[in-house]
Amino acid sequence: MAEERLSTRTLLSSAKSQKPWLKKAAEFPILEKQNWLIHMHYIRKDYESCKAVINEQLQETEGLCEYAIYVQALIFRLEGNIQESLELFQRCAILRPQCADNLKQVARSLFLLGKHKAASEVYNKAAKLDQKDWEVCHNLGICYIYMKQFNKAQDQLHQALQLNRHVLTYIMLGKIHVLAGDLDKAIKVYKTALEFSPENTELLTTLGLLYLQLGIHKKAFEHLGNALTYDPTNYKAILAAGSMMQTHGDFDVALTKYRVVACAVPESPPLWNNIGMCFFGKKKYVAAISCLKRANYLAPFNWKILYNLGLVHLTMQQYASAFHFLSAAITFQPKMGELYMLLAVALTNLEDAENAKRAYAEAVRLDKCSPLVNLNYAILLYMQGERGAALAQCQEMEEKVRLLRDNSSLEFDSEMVEMAQKLGAALQVRETLVWTKQVEDPKSKHQTLSTSKAASFQQSLGSNQALGQAMSSAATHRKLPSELRTQATISFPGPRAHYGSMSH
Repeated sequence: MAEERLSTRTLLSSAKSQKPWLKKAAEFPILEKQNWLIHMHYIRKDYESCKAVINEQLQETEGLCEYAIYVQALIFRLEGNIQESLELFQRCAILRPQCADNLKQVARSLFLLGKHKAASEVYNKAAKLDQKDWEVCHNLGICYIYMKQFNKAQDQLHQALQLNRHVLTYIMLGKIHVLAGDLDKAIKVYKTALEFSPENTELLTTLGLLYLQLGIHKKAFEHLGNALTYDPTNYKAILAAGSMMQTHGDFDVALTKYRVVACAVPESPPLWNNIGMCFFGKKKYVAAISCLKRANYLAPFNWKILYNLGLVHLTMQQYASAFHFLSAAITFQPKMGELYMLLAVALTNLEDAENAKRAYAEAVRLDKCSPLVNLNYAILLYMQGERGAALAQCQEMEEKVRLLRDNSSLEFDSEMVEMAQKLGAALQVRETLVWTKQVEDPKSKHQTLSTSKAASFQQSLGSNQALGQAMSSAATHRKLPSELRTQATISFPGPRAHYGSMSH
């Protein structure tokens, strides 16, 4: 009996040993066993728990778990610790040097640190490992844009489009043409992008801004309207539409549009600049200065805001303040003749004739198109008794007027025409055909000379804050010597208004 029991136990034990499911399961490699938990906490955005698991995993693996280091670097980047994230991604690249993703993350951190050349070198290494990666080509093109190597940037972006069509790549390619000053090519690129993504509001808004800068208001309004149709809260399109209304003198309607924008982006410098110039157009100068001061606080290096502040202070005859803001604007925009002319007007009223002459001379050197500069300079020279020099400026002014009339059907501001005729009479200049055509309706809103010139020559839509312009006329008055027996006008161009921005 005992022998039978013993044999039965032996058979049962041998049967159990033959069952495969009773074998002990193989353990995961220790380097990877917590990866699933790290991933779960990360996608749930529970970063504190994720970092706790990462630290535990790194202690167990003595810092050799690549995935834990990778996720920790991503968290550091999200928290703004770019340098720490760079060091961790470099550790990942050392652990697995043939992984293109690790190199891409290293390059991304370098780019965020502003080290564009180093980032481009790492992206080139990543491109050798994976030649069909759209992201590498796109980001490499952006690095070349910041390095001002636009030809290489175009090549990389075109290569990225061949691999995979993305709206963002089209936008960056168009911005290269904007930075190069070729707006027609930029429009062509954005039109191609619209065929790929016809409902993209950023593309529609950008196209509207470009058409607005070229003065093609009908197409600009069409594209901005389409953008607002798809996204009624698109503040860039609303801001641009408000600027168009402001340009045509509809200040109340423009202010209504700007109220909508103020709810979305209350700290927008272009918004407060345009609101200020609406109040300027309504002759509410104190309110205009208040809004422009707020815009200047938000964007202290924006020359257009400084220009407008100088313009408003000139209008209010606060010449010292005007000199302050115009000098600051010249610091940031030293190649613009109109700024020197306005500075000269302020200096003239501050009774600093010598420095005013120097400013006018610089304005004449920089601005080869606007007769306003020569007119105002001639007035100053006449007031100083330098009739010969004033006569030379009048002759140069008339030459510019002839060229402008031959090349366009431009009508000059009636105030400017009247002043030029009176100055010519005082200098005993023979009345030429340039000024014989009188303005039929002096009260009608003619486009001033500065308006047309600025629309053609003062374009800056592709910078960190790519922007259009809206012009109006403004004037300051001063009596000339008794030979003219009347008040003359020292004319200067109107304010700059932001149409919107194209951020990189």
